[in-house]
Amino acid sequence: MDQIDVIAPNLKRRLSGVTATIVRLVPVQARMIGIVTTGPGLPASLPHVGLWRLRFLPRRLRVWHARRNTEMLLGLVLRATGMPLKLLFTSASQRRHTGYTKWLISQMDDVVSTSAKTAGYLERPSHVIHHGIDTEGFSPPADRAALRARLGLPEGVLVGCYGRIRAQKGTDAFVEAMIALLPARPGVTALVMGRATEGQGEFLAGLKAKVAAAGLAERILFPPEVTVDAMADWYRVLDLYVAPQRWEGFGLTPLEAMACAVPVVATRVGAFEEIVTPETGALVAPGDIPALAAACAPFLDDAGRRAAAAAAARARVEAQFRIEDEAAALVRIYRALLA
Repeated sequence: MDQIDVIAPNLKRRLSGVTATIVRLVPVQARMIGIVTTGPGLPASLPHVGLWRLRFLPRRLRVWHARRNTEMLLGLVLRATGMPLKLLFTSASQRRHTGYTKWLISQMDDVVSTSAKTAGYLERPSHVIHHGIDTEGFSPPADRAALRARLGLPEGVLVGCYGRIRAQKGTDAFVEAMIALLPARPGVTALVMGRATEGQGEFLAGLKAKVAAAGLAERILFPPEVTVDAMADWYRVLDLYVAPQRWEGFGLTPLEAMACAVPVVATRVGAFEEIVTPETGALVAPGDIPALAAACAPFLDDAGRRAAAAAAARARVEAQFRIEDEAAALVRIYRALLA
């Protein structure tokens, strides 16, 4: 307990992007600095201190790394009641902040942004630290054909779109683009995988109905959602990944695909413009379905182009988006605050 230098709170029970970030990062950071999590909804494998025990920690300076308004507020309360804390906030939002949020951010000792675009919405300087990816867990396949056979997937070109099934994520844009592209490309199959959360059941049913009406029910597939530990294999089987979001805070799926040596066509939202380059894929405006289809077509049609972009995608992730680099950059900020 006396070796804890950093506390990473998670004040939300339901799984979210913030929770996933903490789950990915803390085990890597724990090899570099004394760090624990606190709050609900986290796996038992993480180093953890119960919220009720915070006030009983040995009295010395620590970093409180908040990622939500509630966590910034709790850090301020704990410090006001005598707990020695340096407060750090990571912002992933790409929208104008409310007055309340601006005030909370102004009280922090330092701020991190997950992209340059995010930093532009802040009214104070911040460190831009991109999210990273586990390049060992997400890696190219040893035998793509054998992996496809094991997962029961067809031969030919596979293009995928993974994540929550909803309009914000652009799932309908992907389906519409595939309906436009696939009739002239009999060797291409599309995969739509993810969860339709509460209230999105009709949206998913509507997508399936459109696919059926187009006569493509056997070529635009909706496989059931798989667990997080199985996702890498579903990227590895792809020839092209599409991230058609209309809005995104950061967006990890392009990085996950690129780490598996898969080219990416993405919209200009989140951090995608800072991740995807002309060498690794293509970028289009969100909601522009004809542009999305046009950007996908060259990759579906040209195996040489796919191969070159695949190699460039993997190399880019290894050079700039490793989770170890993200963890180390944050640890440097922790140590500076503690000093």
